[in-house]
Amino acid sequence: MELFTKTLCLCLVLVLTDAVPLDQGAPAAQDDVTCLPNRCDGIEFDAITPDEKGIAFFFKGAHLWKGFRGPAQLSNESFQELDDIHDIGHVDAAFRMHNEENPDDHDHVYFFLDDKVFSYYDHKLEAGYPKDIKEDFPGVPSHLDAAVECPKRECPADSVIFFKGHDIHVYDITTKTVKTKSWPQLPACTSAFRWLEHYYCFHGHNFTRFNPISGEVNGTYPKDARDYFMSCPGFGHGGRYQPPKCSEMKLDAMTTDDTGRNYMFAGPIYMRLDVLRDGLHAFPITRMWKEVTNGVDAVFSYSDKIYMIKDDQVYIYKTSAHYTLVEGYPKTLKEELGIEGHVDAAFVCHNEHTVHVIQGGKVLSVDLTATPRTTTQEIPIPLSEIDAAHCNEKGIDLFKGSEYYHYESFMIMAMGKRTPIRQKITSSMVGCRDE
Repeated sequence: MELFTKTLCLCLVLVLTDAVPLDQGAPAAQDDVTCLPNRCDGIEFDAITPDEKGIAFFFKGAHLWKGFRGPAQLSNESFQELDDIHDIGHVDAAFRMHNEENPDDHDHVYFFLDDKVFSYYDHKLEAGYPKDIKEDFPGVPSHLDAAVECPKRECPADSVIFFKGHDIHVYDITTKTVKTKSWPQLPACTSAFRWLEHYYCFHGHNFTRFNPISGEVNGTYPKDARDYFMSCPGFGHGGRYQPPKCSEMKLDAMTTDDTGRNYMFAGPIYMRLDVLRDGLHAFPITRMWKEVTNGVDAVFSYSDKIYMIKDDQVYIYKTSAHYTLVEGYPKTLKEELGIEGHVDAAFVCHNEHTVHVIQGGKVLSVDLTATPRTTTQEIPIPLSEIDAAHCNEKGIDLFKGSEYYHYESFMIMAMGKRTPIRQKITSSMVGCRDE
């Protein structure tokens, strides 16, 4: 745990100020190549968008930057038709579509110039494009300044937020309707970017984080983009952060909540795993769950709530209410689950109402629908000193150090007397660095 925690703590200076880690792009170079624009000079970007793989692209004139590090390159090296065929030279706005109900559009990248829109997937222009903006996005004005997607978990519906001057045009993807708003607390955005469910308005070489529903700005803004979104000499907070090696991973807990957010915990830090394509990013647990100040022993999710266990205390947070602590908590393990003693790990499988609590070499099953809650089953397992456990559609994983043991189901775990094959944690599981 110590080695893993030390590695992750390299990025805490960054995350404590809600900053963006610099882990995409080339591993070393400063952004300084002769004859190319240098974003470290304080550039005002024309557009910013991730592609379908989660790589962020920053556009200025006929050039772009791929990821948070590295030099500029011509836009037509990544999006060939933009300059080679249509010779547009620059883009006004761009965003990545979020529309899971329509696979033909989901994760496609849209570029806007004057009154035209271009749709790309896998860096190839789709047949029939460019089109008039009014054909694809009726009611959305031309000559836009910025655009950013807003999924329905973060907005009332799957939407795109378009910016033109000080006017905000919120486009509902399903109903194809537009609501125009005014957010006076925001400056005029020249580009916008959604990253890890946070929204950023870029203006000049600065940015301001905002609420995508109300436009509200909390915290001290603007901030210099060179400190957070790129690697520049004399700037930056945590830009040297790298994910730990897989051989150094040691988890305290892992869980997936009812919205599909997949979290892992280690020491004072948590990470989101369901956004791996956007990079592995570590944050202090207190950033999301401010009352949990000393790490966790176990975490599980049930009925739109997340349960966090530390020592003999249980904290319960409402998932749908931005992880608000339920009134009256924390409570003791005895009060909440009817058990006592140190908890090594805990998990709940999808659509089930039983939490399985691992203590040493045994598993206690607790019916979460019962009042009061008590142990309904106790089984031995041929393992001990388990660090974390997680149940998903593939089965149950028990983590011990940098390794894990896989069971296809709880029934197999309960019936089995043999230890399953020990396997190494991989980058595809938790985003660590393979060796």
